Amino acid sequence: MNDGPEWFAPKALGFGSGRPIAWQGWAVLAAYLAILAGLAHAYAEHLAIFLPLTAFATFLLLLIAAKTTRGGWKWRGWPRRRD
Repeated sequence: MNDGPEWFAPKALGFGSGRPIAWQGWAVLAAYLAILAGLAHAYAEHLAIFLPLTAFATFLLLLIAAKTTRGGWKWRGWPRRRD
């Protein structure tokens, strides 16, 4: 179990985070979207600069989401049948 803050819900199926469940998660997501909008505006004509900065911002979002997801990131698959 994750002892840190819980800002994101786990996905019901699959691997990763679901939607934000705390204001901090919504703030992180809003900041990410604002950063992407700013990068798109500032570097619209410079794809060689825009793509690495976007990849780095996405990496930071995923890192924060992984550290603050309730129960951590793990595979959540279909329930097994018990015969």
